[in-house]
Amino acid sequence: MSATALIVVVPEAESLVGELRLRYDESARQGVPAHITVLFPFAAPEDVSSETLVALGSLFATHRSFAFQLSSVGRFPATSYLAPSPSEPFVSLTEAVWRAYPEHPPFAGEFDAIVPHLTVAHGNVGEAAVANEIVAAALAREGAIRSVCRAVVLMENSLGRWRPMHEFALASQSGR
Repeated sequence: MSATALIVVVPEAESLVGELRLRYDESARQGVPAHITVLFPFAAPEDVSSETLVALGSLFATHRSFAFQLSSVGRFPATSYLAPSPSEPFVSLTEAVWRAYPEHPPFAGEFDAIVPHLTVAHGNVGEAAVANEIVAAALAREGAIRSVCRAVVLMENSLGRWRPMHEFALASQSGR
């Protein structure tokens, strides 16, 4: 399936979760870096016009960059994830895109709530449990992962492997 996704890349998480993601998350094996999803699925790659890119750029420019940390693990039944704190700015980004593009609800409307997260393992209950234990121990040993959200990346997989299509900057904290 050819699709796009809007994500916040979190390179600071790769050293902690990169190997686990490659082992337990298919999207990592398809080229998706450690990230927090803003909106998936978005438009088909061929439907992303220059006007769409300009509109998304304008939308994201109204949101300020923000610091966050990943200091706790969470679970959906077959998914292990790192939870960002604060989570509200990620929810705000998702809601803003969803308002602008109501035909693209988060996760195709499959879930009732927006739960920002960085997936570590996905698809198997046992693997998610193992990943949860490993990540919780690593966080206890090494401490929280700290990052700053400065941009949202539009990823696409028209060739069967995910790759960046465009990056949208958020407004800087100083307003410059």
